[in-house]
Amino acid sequence: MAATSLVLTCASPLFSSPRVISATKKLTTELSISTAKFRRRCSGNNDEVLLEGMPPEYYDDEWQARQREKTKELRRMQREEEEEEERKIEEYREIGTRLKEFPEQDLRKARKLVSSFIRAAEEVEERIEEAAEKGELDELVLMIIWNRLDLARRDDEKDAIRSLDLLYRRVETEILKRQASPAMKLLNDLLNMHDGFEDDAWLKDCRKRMAETFPREDPFSILMPPGFDIDMHQGQLRPPIETETDNTLLRVDFVREVDALLQEVRIEEDATTGSKGEGLDPEAIALKFKQQEKQRTIRQVEAILDLALNLKW
Repeated sequence: MAATSLVLTCASPLFSSPRVISATKKLTTELSISTAKFRRRCSGNNDEVLLEGMPPEYYDDEWQARQREKTKELRRMQREEEEEEERKIEEYREIGTRLKEFPEQDLRKARKLVSSFIRAAEEVEERIEEAAEKGELDELVLMIIWNRLDLARRDDEKDAIRSLDLLYRRVETEILKRQASPAMKLLNDLLNMHDGFEDDAWLKDCRKRMAETFPREDPFSILMPPGFDIDMHQGQLRPPIETETDNTLLRVDFVREVDALLQEVRIEEDATTGSKGEGLDPEAIALKFKQQEKQRTIRQVEAILDLALNLKW
């Protein structure tokens, strides 16, 4: 065939028709393609067919081995991703089953309440206080917020994590405040009276508030009913009406509860003294500021306790 092709291509142009020239070109092209397709090279004792269009690396044994290793690595990563996805699905399923024991109507109501907190934006404080006054804040509301926070953490949604964490802490604080004893409620009110600047004026206001809250500790105040003016010896001497709940807060009870709280906080502070951040990374700086704020609050509570111990009417 090669000889025939040579004869045809070398023929004189005077005796070559267009049809013959076209057939010659077609035959030459097919011959070159066939030769490229079935070209063989010697590889050891075996002949290997060189496929058209394949890169030279395709016939390199080392390159083939590297490609096989890459394939194994990709398959391993794929299996890990599938296992991670299954683990997340299982965790989401577990989160979804946490609230199964609660009635559906209560769940729907609590979810609506949490959604209203999220949509309230700048008015969230008023919305939380309003819900607390209506008695709508309970453990179920906290669990729903915690579930959403848990999902945000697993999905690494940083903005949602910060917002939900603040919302959880605020709702928890409001619930604890409503459930707190009269002594802890008074302590919270006294701490909130501080404007952050004038300590002397704050202590003066605290002394006035304590004098108005605690009953006077003298024999006459114990024996005389409420409303009787001991200094002027005037007033009605009617016996006090018995009530089921006596909300009178004695100074001694306030001092005892505040002192117990301080002892507990000091023990926690001693346990966490060695874990203070020393670096300059954001987490260490945030931890340092948090510790400073906690120490400032402890000093304020100590000042309130000292004021209550030395209170005089």
